[in-house]
Amino acid sequence: MLLSVNVTEKSFGNKVLYDDLRFDVQNGEKVGLIGRNGTGKSTLFSLITGADKDFQGEIEVNRRAVIISSRQEHHGLDDTTVLDYIQGDLPEYSELAHIIETYPAHMAEDERRMQRFSEALERFSQLGYYQLEDEIKQLFEAYQLPTELMHAPMKSLSGGQKRMVELIKVQRAKADLALIDEPTNHMDYVAKDAFIKWLSATQEGVLVITHDRDVLRTVDRIIEIRDGRAFTFRGNYEHFLKTNTSQITGQVNEYDLTQRRIGNLRNDVIRFRRLKEKSRDPGTIKRFKGQEERAVAELAKLEKAERPSFWIDQQSVGDLSEKMTDAYQKYKARNIRITTRKAASRSSRLLVQATNVSLGYDHPLFADVNFSLHEGEHVRLHGRNGAGKTTLVRAIMSKVTNTPSVSTSFEGHLITENDVSLGLYEQEIDESYLSMTLHEAVEHVLAASNQAVSDQKVKQLLGDYLFNPSEDGAMQVERLSGGQKSRFQLIKMLANDPDILILDEPTNHLDLPSIEELENALQAYSGAVLYISHDSYFASKLAGETVPIGS
Repeated sequence: MLLSVNVTEKSFGNKVLYDDLRFDVQNGEKVGLIGRNGTGKSTLFSLITGADKDFQGEIEVNRRAVIISSRQEHHGLDDTTVLDYIQGDLPEYSELAHIIETYPAHMAEDERRMQRFSEALERFSQLGYYQLEDEIKQLFEAYQLPTELMHAPMKSLSGGQKRMVELIKVQRAKADLALIDEPTNHMDYVAKDAFIKWLSATQEGVLVITHDRDVLRTVDRIIEIRDGRAFTFRGNYEHFLKTNTSQITGQVNEYDLTQRRIGNLRNDVIRFRRLKEKSRDPGTIKRFKGQEERAVAELAKLEKAERPSFWIDQQSVGDLSEKMTDAYQKYKARNIRITTRKAASRSSRLLVQATNVSLGYDHPLFADVNFSLHEGEHVRLHGRNGAGKTTLVRAIMSKVTNTPSVSTSFEGHLITENDVSLGLYEQEIDESYLSMTLHEAVEHVLAASNQAVSDQKVKQLLGDYLFNPSEDGAMQVERLSGGQKSRFQLIKMLANDPDILILDEPTNHLDLPSIEELENALQAYSGAVLYISHDSYFASKLAGETVPIGS
């Protein structure tokens, strides 16, 4: 066994995050970790690595096991070169390199230092660190990253490039257990394929936080964090859907019976109380009083239990019996509520047309891009990171908003319909929102869309997207989790009832139920959708023409 987790309690203030959370990871096992946004998946990694020790329970790691973990943030590393960053995070590298570089000047006749220096040389060789730079270069080439980035500062990398650097670090570490947090966010399809191939082939144990269904299709086991506990599902994503449906329907049925029992007990309490009050015989009064007290005690116990979180994927719900479907719909967990224009307003007007378009800056990024986007149609832009997809999106936005384009048009024509409204979902939130509270940011979004702004309207929107209007509304946007920022992006995108939606990797950070709701809303949306996504499940659902960008 590599890892054993037994957290009896982990809390933040009054919020209990984990309550008797238990699971383990075996040697060489690939485990996908899923859960609704805010259930504490990243927090769990902090507990495992020892960065967070404020919990009750016990986490045991095989004493001989080497653990490597990816980072989500790189604060304080802006000027560190990529190569130095990777090397510095590898097991034992910094300590061994320090001994090898500094000891020779001070060893003299110090036998202890000479022994440590000799042991460091041997260990450095055992770990293959003499060939480290060449191996890292090979991994850069496998991910099709420019090798000159190895010597560039971390601050010069894009979000997608930093993800790939983290995976290169994890893969070169050759640890016994790799902890990887949302590895494919911001990745293009080439890098994603390279990661999935490594995940399939590696002999290391891997615990990966992800809601990328392409990655979950590759794992041996899925662990879902739900209601403060860990629920284990053997097999990959398809097996998870089947087993989850079976388990949840059983739990829904049990919960439904419990609710009926509660209703019967409430009636019994009233009935026994009335019978007791009407009785004159002391023995009869005592009997009804005892029955009342037992009913009250059982009722209190049943009412104290919280409702479990129930979620079944939409396709599996369609296979349920009518009775079970009704029960599930009654008790299922809340999901985000996305409201878009429905199909009744659909027409066939042409909104965007690209003819032999070539865009770039000092030189063309791409050429000969052709597509037309009518109301009700979907178009997918597909290409590598840096191929020019975002450049094309920004050029379309400039046309719609009648503002100067920052890119240069080298060839072709890009035409947009007059008086078209546009909703944009970006990978990163505009910096102007970061210092605002979430409540203020939503107010700003509504005002910018010329909508009436009221406290009630803001709170309703926050509630629709699973925010706590009071607690979350008072948080600064920059302090929100990745999933919360994604939900704010959805609010912002849809605020002006747009004719065109442009989405750049919208499934990043969203949990599975939220992704499903987004897919359903976009399928029902009557306007046009232009999207960038390397999620094959999402692309399959939205369909439409795929337009290649770049080579």
